[in-house]
Amino acid sequence: MLGIDDPQVWLAYLACILSALFCVVYGIMNWNKGDEPLHAEDKKWAQDEKAAEEQL
Repeated sequence: MLGIDDPQVWLAYLACILSALFCVVYGIMNWNKGDEPLHAEDKKWAQDEKAAEEQL
């Protein structure tokens, strides 16, 4: 078929196409998910970081 007789080559082409389709579907599903919510420890870290930068 199409001049390619080796089934392993066909499997490689099929795997490439299926993985590309999977990546597109995954990207569409997660397109607008947004960021994770901030936790108290994240806010404290940002405040500590800002204080450290001001001391420099």
